[in-house]
Amino acid sequence: MVINMNYIWCGMIIISIIVSVFTGTVDETINAAFEGAKSAVFTILSFAGIMCFWTGIMKVAEKAGLSQKVEKLLRPVINFLFPNAGSEAKKYISVNMSANLLGMGNAATPMGIKAMECLDRENKNPLYASDDMCMLVVLNTTSIQLIPTTIIALRVAASSADPFSIILPIWISSITAVLAAVFLAKMYFRRKRL
Repeated sequence: MVINMNYIWCGMIIISIIVSVFTGTVDETINAAFEGAKSAVFTILSFAGIMCFWTGIMKVAEKAGLSQKVEKLLRPVINFLFPNAGSEAKKYISVNMSANLLGMGNAATPMGIKAMECLDRENKNPLYASDDMCMLVVLNTTSIQLIPTTIIALRVAASSADPFSIILPIWISSITAVLAAVFLAKMYFRRKRL
């Protein structure tokens, strides 16, 4: 049974209003709702500029042919990680991976979806996700970020004294996460075939 997320959100809102009525905190609940909406809009607008900048950089890189060069550079890694993927899927995967490397999850998402659609068309058993489809999910969940633009933008918006100080810890944690996830996924795929 699939539950629509709208019902869940509406239910949570109704329950919070009912609880605030019974606990006498209606004013605080309303103020918190407006304050949360205000801070959400401020946060989104404050890092929208940097996201637009990096998305534009990716578009310029794509038009300049840099995407093809990145694809050639990533080809050995992609061939190892996605041995059964077709050339069209690998093209989308390389753009997705390069956008994730630059910390642009928003720009990486459309290419990840296109890659998943290609992998789904190539899947021999439509009831189950293929190994390549699972690997794409693993890589998008644990992607290495060389330039974590979203987090830096959030830190700038929050008036951090040194918003770039998180780069080295992010490199260490994301590389560790990717290596562990890829190793475990490959081990699982190998064990599944036995």
